[in-house]
Amino acid sequence: MRIDKGNTLYAPFTAAVMAAGMLAACGGSDDDPVAPPAASAQAPMTCAQLNGMTIAPASIGLPTTGATVTSSQVVPAAGTGATAVGEYCRVQGDINPVDPAAPKIKFQVNLPANWNSKAMMFGGGGYNGTIATGTGNVPAGPTDSPVPLGRGYATFGSDSGHQANAAGSRDGSFGANDEALRNFSGDALKKTRDVAMAIIKSRYAADTVQKTYFAGGSTGGREALLAVQNWPQDFDGAIVLYPAWNAAALDLQFGRITRELAKPGAYPNRAERKLMYDASMEACDGLDGVRDGLISNVNQCNATFNLATATLNGAPLRCPDGTDTGDTCLSDAQIAAFNVINTPLALNYALASGETSYPGFNTWGTDFGIPGTSPLQPTVLTLSLGTEQPANPMPPVTATTSPPYGSTFWDQWVKYFVTRDPNFNSLALDPQNPGPWQARIVELTGIQDANKTDLSPFLNKGGKILMAHGSHDALVSTRATQQYYDRLRNAMGSARVDSFMRYYEIPGYGHAVSSVFNAAWDSLTTLENWVERGVVPPNQTVADTAGVPGRTRPLCDYPSWPKYRGSGDVNLAQSFTCATQ
Repeated sequence: MRIDKGNTLYAPFTAAVMAAGMLAACGGSDDDPVAPPAASAQAPMTCAQLNGMTIAPASIGLPTTGATVTSSQVVPAAGTGATAVGEYCRVQGDINPVDPAAPKIKFQVNLPANWNSKAMMFGGGGYNGTIATGTGNVPAGPTDSPVPLGRGYATFGSDSGHQANAAGSRDGSFGANDEALRNFSGDALKKTRDVAMAIIKSRYAADTVQKTYFAGGSTGGREALLAVQNWPQDFDGAIVLYPAWNAAALDLQFGRITRELAKPGAYPNRAERKLMYDASMEACDGLDGVRDGLISNVNQCNATFNLATATLNGAPLRCPDGTDTGDTCLSDAQIAAFNVINTPLALNYALASGETSYPGFNTWGTDFGIPGTSPLQPTVLTLSLGTEQPANPMPPVTATTSPPYGSTFWDQWVKYFVTRDPNFNSLALDPQNPGPWQARIVELTGIQDANKTDLSPFLNKGGKILMAHGSHDALVSTRATQQYYDRLRNAMGSARVDSFMRYYEIPGYGHAVSSVFNAAWDSLTTLENWVERGVVPPNQTVADTAGVPGRTRPLCDYPSWPKYRGSGDVNLAQSFTCATQ
């Protein structure tokens, strides 16, 4: 027997499970405490018994041919203090496709021996292709608090329905298969969640999971927004970091930037990137009231800084006559490339949502992979401009070299999502005037972009969202996140959005990691208190673990930013106030 609730199909194990599931779907009030799991007529399954378990297609809310647990293993307790994770059962398996040519969705579920009656789904990154195991922390999570699994959460995630090749999270070859493309674009979220719920309930003999959260950054941030937009009854809260919510539109901006960087002399090396960084820091660092190594008043910097007329240590940044003369100045071609990154993509056609643009990136003061000794710098380099100039064919991704992350992303998207021709020259496709490929591009934006702006169903069931983005993200535009947040407020009304969502920007923080300000924030505790106890988020503080380890800043509600009070330790949050001018 099945119960059809919206777009979710359930095949419960017993009549008791069925009835409890119907009640749980109604949600509870925000101040309801998390109760222990209800008694069930089903006996708990041991970790070993889960191995070989099958989940019928009817139990999964989108089409599959069922799922199978391929392994289950008890993992002993490990770590101490904040790193402690108790004993848990690690379950891995496959969700089988409808199309026999499509790859399986590979997933992992972690079932703690001391379960807190809650669950958390983890999102992926890039084009995914590796399992989001759920054993680590939420994006920009705190270093002094346990990870979700260590707090007793049952955690889970998947590879979104394909297995990456040597290009890792930049492998887009799966896009040649329609089912794999739709799994990556969001379908795998629902399929994985439903399978994980069946496994969790079987392990604990629980009729319901009391609260379920989602945490993700970048592609995982897009997935978090998709989860609450498309399946609001499945989730109670989401932690959304630097979300690539309009992923296909971002690909088009990557294409514009890539074509510019590929021009002769346009690609800046690491020393030249540092010239841009240092000049913009010299001009903009003090705009927040103090020179503290961070540009907090980003809007003022964007409005006043001009790379073509900038100086560094009193000398013009532009090379004489705009000609490249080495690592002590920027050529006109390099200045033009940085200006393309900084400015919006303007399309001569409308995307599926009606979009005709993608915002530029906050460029001034952003680390695009500059020289440095921080152990995080290699990751910053990889996630920004890399080491190799874009070209046709696109330079390969190796252990030590790569073109800009976004350039490989664009190249793969054109080859496998758009043209489905692995020999196509991606530099030849003009994203602003794509000619015969325009219809396909519009179709893809309708599949990939998470742009719904009415989250009333999620709000009405008591859901809450904490969203944050680094002001100096080189891979996903902070301005795009501002755009989505502003659209939510315009569509739903400011008061309604404020009742269930917060958005913060973090000065100096880049994409996922940063050697300037590497953010650590206990978003999960704040989200738990809001969802489960009705505690509206108090003033938040974010800590730096890399640039100046231990320094703190207030997390300011967008559009405000941390402004120095005029006195006090510049490394302490209390020396700053949240200001808009």
